[in-house]
Amino acid sequence: MAGPPATVAAVRAAVGETIGFSVLGSVRVVRAGAEVRLGARQQRLVLALLLARAGSPVSLNELVDMLWDEEAPASGANIVHRHVGVLRRLIEPGLPTRSAGRHLLRDLSGYRLRADEESLDLLAFRSLSRLAGRRLQEGDPEAALRHSLDGLRLWRGRCADGLEPATHRHPAFLAVEAERVQAVREAADAAERCGRLGAVLAPLRQAAEHHPLDESLQSRLLLALAADGRQAEAVETYRVVRRRLAEDLGIDPGEELREAYDRLLHQRIRPARTGPPSLPRPAQLPPDLPFFNGRDDLIAEARAAVATPGGPAVLAIDGMPGIGKTALAVHLAHGFAADYPDGQLYVDLRGYDGREPAMSPTEALRGFLGSLGVPQESIPAELHAQAGLYRSSLAGRRMVVVLDNCRDAEQIRHLLPGSPGCLVIVTSRSRLSTLLTTAGAHPLPVGLPSVEEARAALLRPLGAARLAADPAAIDAIIASCGRLPLALAVVAARAATRPGTPPAQIAAELARAPGSLDGFDGDDPQTGLRAVFSWSYQALSAPAARLFRLLPVHPGPDLSTAAAAGLAGVPLRTARTLLGELSRAHLVSEDLPDRYRTHDLLRAYAAELGEENDGPAERAAAELRCLEFYRASSYQAHRWLLTSEHHPLIEPGPGETPLRFAGHGDAMRWFTAERQALTALVRRAARQGRHTEAWQLALGMQHFFDRSGRWVDWTATGEVALEAARAGGDLIGQARMHRSLAGAAYFRHEHETAVGHLDRALELLARLGLHAEMTRAGINRAMILSAQGRHEEVVRALSAVLESWAAGDDKLLADVLVIMAGSCVDLDRVDEALRGAEQAMALSRAARYRLGVAEAWEVLGRVHAARREPGKAVDCWRESAVAYQEAAAAAPAAEVLALVGDALAAGGDQDAAVRAWQEALALIPYAQSRTGRRLAGLLAAITPRS
Repeated sequence: MAGPPATVAAVRAAVGETIGFSVLGSVRVVRAGAEVRLGARQQRLVLALLLARAGSPVSLNELVDMLWDEEAPASGANIVHRHVGVLRRLIEPGLPTRSAGRHLLRDLSGYRLRADEESLDLLAFRSLSRLAGRRLQEGDPEAALRHSLDGLRLWRGRCADGLEPATHRHPAFLAVEAERVQAVREAADAAERCGRLGAVLAPLRQAAEHHPLDESLQSRLLLALAADGRQAEAVETYRVVRRRLAEDLGIDPGEELREAYDRLLHQRIRPARTGPPSLPRPAQLPPDLPFFNGRDDLIAEARAAVATPGGPAVLAIDGMPGIGKTALAVHLAHGFAADYPDGQLYVDLRGYDGREPAMSPTEALRGFLGSLGVPQESIPAELHAQAGLYRSSLAGRRMVVVLDNCRDAEQIRHLLPGSPGCLVIVTSRSRLSTLLTTAGAHPLPVGLPSVEEARAALLRPLGAARLAADPAAIDAIIASCGRLPLALAVVAARAATRPGTPPAQIAAELARAPGSLDGFDGDDPQTGLRAVFSWSYQALSAPAARLFRLLPVHPGPDLSTAAAAGLAGVPLRTARTLLGELSRAHLVSEDLPDRYRTHDLLRAYAAELGEENDGPAERAAAELRCLEFYRASSYQAHRWLLTSEHHPLIEPGPGETPLRFAGHGDAMRWFTAERQALTALVRRAARQGRHTEAWQLALGMQHFFDRSGRWVDWTATGEVALEAARAGGDLIGQARMHRSLAGAAYFRHEHETAVGHLDRALELLARLGLHAEMTRAGINRAMILSAQGRHEEVVRALSAVLESWAAGDDKLLADVLVIMAGSCVDLDRVDEALRGAEQAMALSRAARYRLGVAEAWEVLGRVHAARREPGKAVDCWRESAVAYQEAAAAAPAAEVLALVGDALAAGGDQDAAVRAWQEALALIPYAQSRTGRRLAGLLAAITPRS
């Protein structure tokens, strides 16, 4: 005997494809577990019609007619083709431009969508409906009802919801809606035959609401209400339907509806079948929040998971303290209750409760068994026997079981039903990974709500008028709360008791204590943020608790495992274990691989704990360990980015780092990830009088700033470091920071400032007798003179350098030749420039000096441009961009790509120019770069082509 269709996930995993289409509700496409953004309304309408036809061809004319209510434009067919092309690229990225595709197919007269019951919810619904019909014909109404309900759970709203009014008029969508109505009728008939009309009450209500004049639906709704003991509601429903029929159609109820009403009045309705008399129908759910809002994605995900044939019996909700896990669980349970007519069980397991110990499985089972009608004297003493009796009591029943505030998987192992039919919703501050493998749980990690959801949470307690009166203050309140639902609730409750207080005053009160929890203590100290956070903190091991208290010492927005090891002074493996414990407790979150972040309010709580539990000496030692780790790591990364310097101009310091970098790309990625922490450490070191550490950290970032185009950050950090070197009387630090700041000013086109810094650097280097550095500073000065257009001076100065050149530094020689060649181009000495650039190229290639190769290609491009050979110039600049990117130098790569775009635009190829400019802009933080700002303005002024 054939069974129901396999789950979408199982089949797609078997064939190596993960794509699913939904049209029973809003139109959705899920690929590789992520929802695809489907674009504008017309585009979604095209896909909706293809989905509603479920594999049958849709003509081009039909698509055009659907998209335009009035006369379609002359370009209507082309617009449809373009919509389908975009949909193809969204659904099957990487597909060749003219490929036929696997899902969206061109037909003789239009298009069709290839899908099956495992990838399209409409086909799955039809399969289950057919299966239900066969079971009913075979005399098995129980199985028929089960399959019918499985199919109806796939519906998330009306067909192609949100694309009205077209979907309310088009025959394809109306036909699918008619299938739903018929399925509801058949489900109600099967339910009546097996005495379970209450099981179809929810889908009957929905269908009857959408089709208020459908007498066959309304008659079945009357019977279901009466069978569920809601006779008064059934009578009122009949009166409403009768009045509508009279007012809208001018007719009286038909025979079927009158007969149902007569059965209702004379109580000739088979009551809903219940469990054995000893097993009552518990309804233990706490009240749903009347102002619950948001979490639409999580709710939709939960419903889709449960509705999938063979879907999970356990939903595992986890998240940080105060994130709203219980509210979501209760809301979901109320939403699912109609599908589980045998009742709801609820227990707070006190897994994280500072007032009482965690509930034992035995205590929880005794409560559940009592609610299921088992006398206390009949409950066995032994845990396994209790679990067996509990599972036996649930066998064959459909119930929702909410296990709230769970400590770990072991606490609930015996509370999980042993047979299908029940839905379990678990909440925990810990990530219950074990449930995913042992119970097939579907994870629902709860993150912070959006700003819009946070604003909606304040609407009810504050009122629409107060929200509308000062939107900026409301946004400030939300920011102070870090969008944490518990913090928002505490502030909102306090504001509700002070109706005359304007939002600006509340925002100001919170702003007066930034980084503090003082504004988030409720009337009940046990429900304030400190208490709620403390229950998670108290569950930590001592080493993990110590690391949590030290987190505020770290100055960045997030930290790596290696940084945590340096901060705590523990081995890398130990740090990984401790961060894992904090992550499972949701006291930190791993937003990116090996990057751990703490919510601002948790960080404030950790800072309070640090002040209470750790002395000043321990915190100072942690700050020093953190500084030494970053100084040592910065030194190792900096060494990979050296160009013509033989040796680093900084020292590793006394600290150590477990990090080893695989190349310049790896070093650049590390600097990018740690940029905010490093710049904050420069400022902290300067404040604390650690002058050498300040300027050496800043100088270690110089090549990163240069290659990434962060010239504003370079200047700001360098100026702090220069002041630190001055404060420490460190002449070497001053000289090197002047030279570094000259580079930042050069790239910002502040040439006079750059020359001033270099002259001061040369003066200090001469006093110190650092002649090799003086030579390099002189070469840097020539670069600035070249940028000022003083090319004769550049050639004279560098020619003098070359006359006294000593062999041994081919990289620096290549730099000199490239600078000279660039000036020669501007002096119209093109042949000389060509020879210099080619010699620099040969030296750079022999030395495996990628930056030198890139610079030589750049100058060669300028040579060809001067010779009016734009094609060759563009080719050279493209080679240069590739070489720069191979050297992880995004900023100069962007500069030469801008030259490519300018040349292409001058040649009349606007489309290719736009692509080059876009590619350039993507490589740099454009606000810090004059070229970036120019390109952003250029692209903004160009009207996109259709």
